[in-house]
Amino acid sequence: MGALLERVGLDPAHFERYPHEFSGGQRRRIGIARALAAEPKLIVCDEPVSALHVTTQAQVIALLAELQRELGIGQVLIAHDLAVVRQVSDRVAVMRRGVIVEQGGADEVYGNPEDPYTRQLPAPCPPSIPGSRRPAGQPAGSWPGPDPP
Repeated sequence: MGALLERVGLDPAHFERYPHEFSGGQRRRIGIARALAAEPKLIVCDEPVSALHVTTQAQVIALLAELQRELGIGQVLIAHDLAVVRQVSDRVAVMRRGVIVEQGGADEVYGNPEDPYTRQLPAPCPPSIPGSRRPAGQPAGSWPGPDPP
């Protein structure tokens, strides 16, 4: 396990520490090390950098990119932070209420979104959050585009 900790940028001597003794970024790295222990071909990363400082986010993203490049591990990234998704993804799928409404190359989806929901995503925050901004004429608590089938 020490080699895996070292692989993700942690000191193997910290193996005996309790979870509360690690920072949020260190805990994410431990999670990545645990995933690597199974020698996977694919890692599903659910919100891998949420609630982390921007500097720590960059470090974790760089680590994931390095693992992908050096070990050939595929990654599925699930995130609400669109800047992170755009930065690390080759392909993007946008989901609304559990249904994929648009998918394609990252440049294609971000540069020329076809679905009304996807076009709305870069807005500052969802209109369901009290005090958030929404497009003129958009009813409170609603979201643009047709409901999924």
